[in-house]
Amino acid sequence: VENIRDRQVVPSVKPGYLRPLVPEQAPEQPEPWTAVMADIERVVMSGVTHWQSPKFHAYFPTASSYPAIVADMLCGAIACIGFTWISSPACTELEVVMMDWLGQMLALPEEFLAKSGGEGGGVIQGTASEATLVALLGAKARMTQRVKEQHPDWTDYEILSKLVGYANKQAHSSVERAGLLGGVKLRSLQPGSDRRLNGEILREAMDEDIRNGLIPFYVVATLGTTSSCVFDDLDTIGDICRSRDIWLHVDAAYAGSAFICPEYRYLMKGVEKADSFNFNPHKWLLVNFDCSAMWLKQPRWIVDAFNVDPLYLKHDQQGSAPDYRHWQIPLGRRFRALKLWFVLRLYGVENLQKHIRKQISLAHLFEKLCTSDERFEIFEEVTMGLVCFRLKGGNEINEELLRRINGRGKIHLVPSKIDDVYFLRLAICARMSEES
Repeated sequence: VENIRDRQVVPSVKPGYLRPLVPEQAPEQPEPWTAVMADIERVVMSGVTHWQSPKFHAYFPTASSYPAIVADMLCGAIACIGFTWISSPACTELEVVMMDWLGQMLALPEEFLAKSGGEGGGVIQGTASEATLVALLGAKARMTQRVKEQHPDWTDYEILSKLVGYANKQAHSSVERAGLLGGVKLRSLQPGSDRRLNGEILREAMDEDIRNGLIPFYVVATLGTTSSCVFDDLDTIGDICRSRDIWLHVDAAYAGSAFICPEYRYLMKGVEKADSFNFNPHKWLLVNFDCSAMWLKQPRWIVDAFNVDPLYLKHDQQGSAPDYRHWQIPLGRRFRALKLWFVLRLYGVENLQKHIRKQISLAHLFEKLCTSDERFEIFEEVTMGLVCFRLKGGNEINEELLRRINGRGKIHLVPSKIDDVYFLRLAICARMSEES
């Protein structure tokens, strides 16, 4: 990590580069550690894209810190598979408490927290894509049961073919994928001129679908879209979902970390109307991948949808603590709560807030550099650590600019396109980024 500034951000290798660098087959006899370690540089580092480099400004950040790395090593050393409470009680119980700690840091509504004494609580998923799918499956189970009560003669297949979910056209591609995996229709709605999805647009789409015999069941509101970090109007979307009793999932994968700072919480106004909420500490909160924090007001819909109870997984304490295997897609799970515990304790909330504020100020610095040069324009208001910018003029000169920037290999950017306007995204990613 310490010499990362000297490394080229993106390697200049071609697909298939690695095979000639290693033997055809695994060795019959053990090799010395020294031989293996020597090959890390030759085989692996020559083909790594350095996400932790201060010159990496693509996608969104992926977090890394020494406390999280040490906790991950401890997780590997303990090596438990925490699918039920009895399979390793500390694994489940620390997760319950850490999700409460984190939820309080974001000032999430009480009913999302286990400590409130209600049925709500948090769980660490692998990725935001998993959280979106898990919430969709819960929403599907809830609506299917409701429709069956009203129409006992309808088959599961008939109900499924009528279900429809909604998201902003700018929502992450994993939302569309969740629909494919869940076997239901998901509509990508064209947002307003401000690129935000709002209650009015949602209501019109739902009314149209209801007229056509469909059943709205699930809505994803995005707080901080991938393309340009826009925030859907959660408040008005929440009103529509609440009045129609439709599951509302909030995807704040990147921007959610900023809500530990009180001055950014206005961006999640209306969160109390959501059924589930998710963000990724592994993006912007110094917790190494994978650690995607998800809270549910009524986990029972997911637990019931996922519940398979073979004898070999039953235990005497069932029901008095969550069995997290019912809250997720895989059965097995790592002891990921250790990473949260270490990072929150070894940094403290104050330093995590400083980290977020510093990165946002670096984004505003780059924004200032763009606006002070009359060749450039800002494509979207800068609120977080992402700046969307472009050269004034057509898409072609911007494509050429990106080719030249990435071609030099000094810094790494990725583009995006909204309503046929091509622009460049500069995300402040590395923990070690500085003004210089």
